[in-house]
Amino acid sequence: MENVLLIALSRQATLRRELDVIANNVANVQTNGFKRRLSDSREFTMPVASAETFRRGEDRRVSFVVDRGTPLDTSTGKIEPTGNPLDIAIGGDAYLVVQTPQGERYTRNGAMMVNANGQLVTSDGHVVLGEQGEYQFGATEKDIRIAADGTLSTSNGVRGKLRLVRFQNQQVLENTGANLFTARVQPEPATQARVQAGFIERSNVNPVVEISRMIEVTRQYQNIANLMGRVDEGRRTAVQKLGEPI
Repeated sequence: MENVLLIALSRQATLRRELDVIANNVANVQTNGFKRRLSDSREFTMPVASAETFRRGEDRRVSFVVDRGTPLDTSTGKIEPTGNPLDIAIGGDAYLVVQTPQGERYTRNGAMMVNANGQLVTSDGHVVLGEQGEYQFGATEKDIRIAADGTLSTSNGVRGKLRLVRFQNQQVLENTGANLFTARVQPEPATQARVQAGFIERSNVNPVVEISRMIEVTRQYQNIANLMGRVDEGRRTAVQKLGEPI
């Protein structure tokens, strides 16, 4: 009976984590460049059961559920035109490098603008870095354009190239914000990356799919809670019966 409760509890813990992941995905449906997270739960088999009531030769293994992590869905979100020449949609698996108060971060959010200080920033206010550092535009510079290879030019000529990077394995990326990532490994230059000016990559979250998953996970959680309630009630009844005088 204890095994039933422990197994059910292990599944409830993974379902609780999955529900948190889904809720975060749904909350970022409108976040530019957001990459949804998935849930990866696996079977964990105990080598032997603790009880000694099995007949010889019978299988004594007990299976629990273990949370193996939340892998990143790296698929590209919907590409939409914006008409803003500073917006870019990044092709392939490349990322922009931005400067934040916590240091350099990586993002697929290509919604950009020039702030009051003449810096090129994302819609979240993070400074976009080029291969030679951040950009500083003068008050007289006009007609900012971004070429397919990331080269940025203005009425004053070429101003440099956007710093685009990639990772051999994108699963090393860790979220530090809705659409910001950090990594414990150094990226490599995305020399073959191409960008589309005047377009933006939206979130890759499908709200219909996520809501359906949320309903399914909630039902599973409730079913397990009901099972645990019945098991607990059975144990309570057994204790009461054992305590009755013969």
